Amino acid sequence: MSIEVLNESGHDLDVKQLAALARFVMDRMRVHPLAELCIKAVDEPTIAELNEKWMEKEGPTDVLAFPMDELRPGLVNEEPEEGVLGDLVLCPDVAERQGATAGHGTEAELELLTVHGILHLLGYDHAEPEEHKVMFGLQGDLLAAWAAAESAAATDLR
Repeated sequence: MSIEVLNESGHDLDVKQLAALARFVMDRMRVHPLAELCIKAVDEPTIAELNEKWMEKEGPTDVLAFPMDELRPGLVNEEPEEGVLGDLVLCPDVAERQGATAGHGTEAELELLTVHGILHLLGYDHAEPEEHKVMFGLQGDLLAAWAAAESAAATDLR
């Protein structure tokens, strides 16, 4: 799996941790092991410009997902499709505010946005109530599994 994380945001981010999370989610979603993903963290003016250009929405947002080869989650006992998953653009400034409002901080918000963005790249959406229920349920499950894996890894290091 090729996961590139670029930090052009001016924030001090743990790019290795974001890459590990992305790998974890892609593995759980049975994305082909050679699939490619690029995650870029940018400042508010940059994401606002992208949001206006590509989404026709004004102002900064938290995450944008740009799917490439329209890969979908793999199925059990079926070979997943190889290709480029796409690009995620994160805005740590927005994540910092949202994380504070949610009471879980910037790092947890960036993790949530990374999972959310990967699900969008895999074709999930939340425009309709049923889609919202499915996507946010899966997002919660993936974040809980990641937290459990991280906790177990920290325990193993002791």
